[in-house]
Amino acid sequence: MSSPIPDPIAAGIAAGWNVIDGASVAADRTIEADVVIIGSGAGGGVSAEILALAGLKVVIVEEGALKSSKDFKMREADAYPALYQESAARKTRDKAINILQGRTVGGSTTVNWTSSFRTPKPTLDYWQKNFGLASYTPALLAPWFDMMEARLSVGDWQAPPNENNDLLKRGAARLGIATGAIRRNVKGCWNLGYCGMGCPTNAKQSMLVTTIPSALSHGATLVTHARAQRLVFKGDAVDSLLCEAMDASGLAASGRVLTLRAKHFIVAGGAINSPALLLRSRAPNPHGLLGRRTFLHPTVISAGIFAQRVDGYAGAPQTIYSDHFLETGPVDGPIGYKLEAPPLHPLLLSTTMAGYGQAHTDTMRQFPHVQAVLALLRDGFHADAPGGSVGLTREGAALLDYPISEFLWDGVRRAMLSMAEIQFAAGAASVQPVHELAERYTSWDAAKKGIGALPMREHITRIVSAHVMGGCTMSDDERRGVVGANGRYHGVRNLSVHDGSLFPTAIGANPQLSIYAVTARLASDLARELTGKPAPRVA
Repeated sequence: MSSPIPDPIAAGIAAGWNVIDGASVAADRTIEADVVIIGSGAGGGVSAEILALAGLKVVIVEEGALKSSKDFKMREADAYPALYQESAARKTRDKAINILQGRTVGGSTTVNWTSSFRTPKPTLDYWQKNFGLASYTPALLAPWFDMMEARLSVGDWQAPPNENNDLLKRGAARLGIATGAIRRNVKGCWNLGYCGMGCPTNAKQSMLVTTIPSALSHGATLVTHARAQRLVFKGDAVDSLLCEAMDASGLAASGRVLTLRAKHFIVAGGAINSPALLLRSRAPNPHGLLGRRTFLHPTVISAGIFAQRVDGYAGAPQTIYSDHFLETGPVDGPIGYKLEAPPLHPLLLSTTMAGYGQAHTDTMRQFPHVQAVLALLRDGFHADAPGGSVGLTREGAALLDYPISEFLWDGVRRAMLSMAEIQFAAGAASVQPVHELAERYTSWDAAKKGIGALPMREHITRIVSAHVMGGCTMSDDERRGVVGANGRYHGVRNLSVHDGSLFPTAIGANPQLSIYAVTARLASDLARELTGKPAPRVA
């Protein structure tokens, strides 16, 4: 009989981790620290470990709950309400784009699909040229990528791709389109395929099982069920952070207030929540840049039906990609797109697929035979792809407005054509782009004609995203950036931003590894500044 899976969270709490559940706080409370970090995802988790190892007193604030492998049951009905922003139904202002983001300790790293790419060179070149980020070169970032890849076990995936991914590889090969293997941040992976619901075996090297436990073991405090409401400014510095304690459901405030005081504050709530917090706090914004240039990698999907079983829910979710449609055009030309194969689970598929009634039922009956390809559009490199803007609702909640231009719609149509051609080359019996008016095309010729005639507009063309970047653009030129190249907020002497909201454009690849490397460098520099000693290297 196999031994039970160890629970590092339970073991850490038993060993004396300092974890405060806001839902159990019975009265208003004040907490003191050297550094307060708002958010526990890729940026917050990396920063917490580095600063705690440097000997600083760190407090990590997380709106979601602290979960562990014992809570991850591989069931969508459990995972989405418990682990995602707005139960995995966060949307743009006009409801045209669905956005998947984590809301739990570890943030989106707890629920992502483990895909790990370094920031592409064309992206870094563009940042240098247009935002003055001279220190953001492949050579200067390489040591930080090396460090975080070693820390988080990023490496080549040794198992063969599942059929869902292999069909992308085979179809592309028949058309002479290059593909590559996706590196993954896993250790001892069981190849289950349910990464998006939290890893039940602790194989995914998310912040939940790596940097957050390390920080807690080195004296950090984790505050969960605490919604960062407002930074309180005094002069040119942040004096404190006011948080609403949430109830056990995480859906409503309990009425208790947590006040966090520190020498330095790091905003790391992600590229929607971070700008929203700063807007609620009335942070300096002399050039109106805060929340602007927020990018999504707008993503469209094509579903193919195959004679053989695909079983897209089983096996590592993303292992094959193609950058062909990024590399064959200039970065600032017609919008390019990266191709990948998303995992397929019943709820996610059924709510994403277009159609209703009998047609939708027929598709779901063929669920084991469905294969999907997605295209991530690389927004942010052209005047007609300026991204969106984060604002606030009347109640102060974050809201992303993301208009879709004709420039983007052109990319959507080209991506749908590319995906359909690859799926037919792989042997699909039929292909249906996820569009309300698309038919189930039974040949490439029919698909080419049908997709070419589809009206491209909001709501009938299904667009999703799991990547949010920008909104706190970094540039040392205050006319172009909210924060400097060092992550420090312009005009505030003790405030930094350490997450994907720093990026001046979309990455053009899954962003988690870029966030790890960039924030590792920023946090190390901050640790050296605050302690007067070199920052320790994580291992």
